Amino acid sequence: MQSYKPYFHKAIAQYYPDKSSHLHSEIESAFHSIKDDVKFASHSSNPMDKRMDIAGYFLATVKALDKQSESFERIQELLVVIAKDYVRPKNRFQKFLKKLPAKIVSTSFARMLLRKLDRKVSTRAHPDGFVTKIIIDKKETLGFGYGFDIIECGICKLFEKHKLKKYASILCEVDHITSGLAGLKLIRSGTIANGAKKCDFRFIRDK
Repeated sequence: MQSYKPYFHKAIAQYYPDKSSHLHSEIESAFHSIKDDVKFASHSSNPMDKRMDIAGYFLATVKALDKQSESFERIQELLVVIAKDYVRPKNRFQKFLKKLPAKIVSTSFARMLLRKLDRKVSTRAHPDGFVTKIIIDKKETLGFGYGFDIIECGICKLFEKHKLKKYASILCEVDHITSGLAGLKLIRSGTIANGAKKCDFRFIRDK
């Protein structure tokens, strides 16, 4: 079982105790129809594409709940709960690791690593994947020295392919959660899921 599945099972059991087994089966069935669209994630040379597998399971969950005529708001609430639980640090060491990048971002070593990472994430490794531009100029990053723009969003492509694009914006909320865990506040003007040409990620330290 993929490491993220227990978080989905836990939330489904809490939200739908009387039909959790049925929903688990529906989600697995939906994921079976999606998995070929995300299998490239495991061998993609673009690190951003690695998130496509769990994105596929989020989509499978949406499919199962949409089939049950569940409301957008209810689906949104459930997915955010799952995401929060999944990304939450499970111990002090994990908490330390999540905050570490923000502490070293201004170092020459970090800038070297970011330039190297940019070469990987800015290359489209698969037509259904991500293309991202990392920015380290302080003038373009609110003085922080790190930010990035998602030019092509694999998650939006996946949700659109399965005619459920309206739900893709829910996963944009996860960005605020992960930023907060890193000790940062996310600042952005728009996302592809909500009609913008790119998703811009800029950060300030969260006081």
